[in-house]
Amino acid sequence: MAALMALSAQAAHNMSPLQGQYYKLFAPLTFYHEVAAEQLSIASEDPDEVGRAIDQALMHVYLNRPDLVEVTQTEQQESGELRQDIIEQPVVQQVSMVEQAEPMPEAPQAEPTEVVVEKPKFWTRKGDGYLQFMQNYVSGNWYKGGESNYSAVASLTLEANYDNKSKWKWDNKLEMKLGFQTSRTDEVHKFKANEDLFRYTGKVGLQAANKWYYTLQGLAYTQFSRGFKSNDIRTYSDFLSPLNISIGLGMDYKVEWLNKKLTGTINISPFAVNYRYVDRTQFRQKNDITVTDFDWFPGRYGIDAGKHHLLDFGSQVTAALEWKINDVITWKTRFYGFTSYHRTELEWENTFALRVSKYISANLFLFPRFDDSNKWDDDLGYWQFKEYSSLGFSYNF
Repeated sequence: MAALMALSAQAAHNMSPLQGQYYKLFAPLTFYHEVAAEQLSIASEDPDEVGRAIDQALMHVYLNRPDLVEVTQTEQQESGELRQDIIEQPVVQQVSMVEQAEPMPEAPQAEPTEVVVEKPKFWTRKGDGYLQFMQNYVSGNWYKGGESNYSAVASLTLEANYDNKSKWKWDNKLEMKLGFQTSRTDEVHKFKANEDLFRYTGKVGLQAANKWYYTLQGLAYTQFSRGFKSNDIRTYSDFLSPLNISIGLGMDYKVEWLNKKLTGTINISPFAVNYRYVDRTQFRQKNDITVTDFDWFPGRYGIDAGKHHLLDFGSQVTAALEWKINDVITWKTRFYGFTSYHRTELEWENTFALRVSKYISANLFLFPRFDDSNKWDDDLGYWQFKEYSSLGFSYNF
């Protein structure tokens, strides 16, 4: 085989166009009958030394590497006659020359394309509001006062949330509600606030896992105006009386359940601080009668009589969820729980919204509350309950 390769290399170097006898070296390896007959002949009549060397090289391959033979001369002849003119007459390529070549076609030039790079939008903003009329029920020991009656309420909720789609998020939510009522049985007050809330919730989170975040949460809420009861000259609550501030450190879970129809967050804070402040200790009413709220109700809001502050350390759980039951009904719920292991405060707000049209909706609001820092009630104990249904204008943005 080495001899055949050497001979092929030499032939390729020395072969001239007039020498077609080397084709056996470059064609697919074929078993030629005359090669075997020549080698088995006693007296060789071939005077061509080159042809004899080619036949010897081919015979060497036939004997040592028969697996390299691709076809026999018989099979080759059956497929068609050999072109003897390749051996006898050289093939000369007819080349026609032209005076000038055709010019190469010019490639179309690409037109400049304007590339616009938009800055990622990390902030999302939304809100909703409504102005509705309602039928209202308030338990007799409701901590902010109030009375069951017909009234009206306005609400505005604003959210601005930051999420860099990597690790950090910052959620901000501001809730404002204010409603007034009139009562024929109340001879002391012409108007009373039956729904009064000013609340801010903020959370800063660092992603720990897929939907879990290490979170520092802050919660602060108070009210806009005074809180009264019917035919009662005492003031039960006021702006900054009380002011509740809670700060909790823990974990926040992002809820995306029921094909993302139920969304929101659940926060668990094993380490929480609750600060309660009452600005006013004396409340002046009609006829220059000065009363001290804490003298009449010692321990109200958990604060000792004559003091302004209450600081507790404990644990806290909050949840804010929204379930779009269908295109018409939506359930929004908020749960808040704090315990300092010597007092417990629980709040569970539920709003069922029935969308009548794009701008008309009906609401059902249910609000059970537990606070053992308040005065014991003979009927409900430390439980309080608030409910109203309303119908009016609503708008989302």
